[in-house]
Amino acid sequence: MILVNWFFSLVSVFASALHPIHISVTDIEFDEKAKSLEIMSRIFMDDLETALRERYKMPELDVLAPKDRTLDDMMREYFNEKFTVTLDRKLQRINYLGHEADGDSFVFYIEVTNVKKWKEIQVMNSVLMEKHPDQSNIVHVSVRGDIKSLRLKQDNPSDKLSFDLK
Repeated sequence: MILVNWFFSLVSVFASALHPIHISVTDIEFDEKAKSLEIMSRIFMDDLETALRERYKMPELDVLAPKDRTLDDMMREYFNEKFTVTLDRKLQRINYLGHEADGDSFVFYIEVTNVKKWKEIQVMNSVLMEKHPDQSNIVHVSVRGDIKSLRLKQDNPSDKLSFDLK
């Protein structure tokens, strides 16, 4: 989490100084004791607001104070369409838990429960790609302290990682 916060701070400085950058960072941690995947996805507020305004045809949408629908309602639906996790070729049901604001970004919390041991994880993350063709969605997967990462882009919004879970 510290690395993610540092990264977003650094990106914010460069983005405001040089040019816009479109990126999200998602951390997935396998909790063997709880038999769950704990997922945190950090997305810049302004990019998200722009995408949700178009998606829901709400030009006046303020993601910090939405009027017609709650942000959690919109994001539950959005993540169900734009974010999937597959373990050993079995699509998992994601449970959207909520969000919190953190500086110029939101942190969204998701979980996958009843997770049995697995060897391969496939993540599809096309969040914001419909709005920003240059969007990069970085995904870090952590299992027993072993961290592997993916960079998902519009031309490749899904990819796989393998872990040895003996």
